[in-house]
Amino acid sequence: MDRPLKIDELLCFSVYSVNHAISRLYRPLLAPLGLTYPQYLVLVALWDRDHRRVSDLGAELQLDTNTLTPLLKRMETAGLLTRQRNPEDERSLIVTLTENGRVLEHKATELTACVLEAMGGDIEELSALRDQLHALRDKLEQR
Repeated sequence: MDRPLKIDELLCFSVYSVNHAISRLYRPLLAPLGLTYPQYLVLVALWDRDHRRVSDLGAELQLDTNTLTPLLKRMETAGLLTRQRNPEDERSLIVTLTENGRVLEHKATELTACVLEAMGGDIEELSALRDQLHALRDKLEQR
């Protein structure tokens, strides 16, 4: 290129601004459940696979321990999950949903429908975009 890119030509800015738009979309949907977007992501991961090590959860969510630990502590205080020492390895913690955390899964299905509608409702198009973003992330992480 013979000139610097403008802000709206930068892919990184597009991804950044979409991330903010998605967060703004979720905020009023999650507020009645008493959840933040990062807490919701933790719950989604645990609904898929409960009773797992904090390190495994952090790897899936791509969150460092120093970010994830305070988040999990707040969720434990709110009664959504428990953290217990791993009996097989005292150095690690196991995170498990409480009944309150499991109950929210049903309410989240309504939330998914609202988000899908706000994003245009074309599940195939959105799935293809998600797959492209995953592929790009994987390329960048290999560098």
